[in-house]
Amino acid sequence: MSVPLTLLGLLARGRPTHGYDLKRDYDDHFANGKPLPYGQVYSTLGRLARDGKVAGGEAEPGDGPDRKRYRITDLGRAEVMAWLGQTVEPEPHLQTVLFSKVVLALMLGEDAAGYLDAQRAAHLRRMRELTELKRTGPMVDALLADYGLFHLEADLRWIELTSARLTALAQAVS
Repeated sequence: MSVPLTLLGLLARGRPTHGYDLKRDYDDHFANGKPLPYGQVYSTLGRLARDGKVAGGEAEPGDGPDRKRYRITDLGRAEVMAWLGQTVEPEPHLQTVLFSKVVLALMLGEDAAGYLDAQRAAHLRRMRELTELKRTGPMVDALLADYGLFHLEADLRWIELTSARLTALAQAVS
């Protein structure tokens, strides 16, 4: 997830917005349980302002610290629109942590089958969590949960296939 481009996209909605409100909108729509730290919001806005992609207004007094409203510039709008028009690199990449751990376990004479069993259990736990989120959460969360579930299902198929081929894989990597 590109935080700078996502913040630009939120600003592209057309109204000047406080950093606090940008963080809230980011967390509501994109954080998926990992809120964006305030420091990251403001340091990102500072870099975007330095690069001419956003402009900050004068500080406004409020209940807490003074706040600035940020607005997207033409340069920032052009960048976010170009980004939206680009396709995402198809994933997953062929070299994953899961694959690396299995191969290294085999190379080191460790229990690759036990690792795959533990990983399968972790995937199934996460799938239960995502299924509950899909059942009880709003539409945005349900769609994100579906995305995660599809990827976890593919991982589980790979785990099953690799478990069945461990002996052959061990010979290939030793």
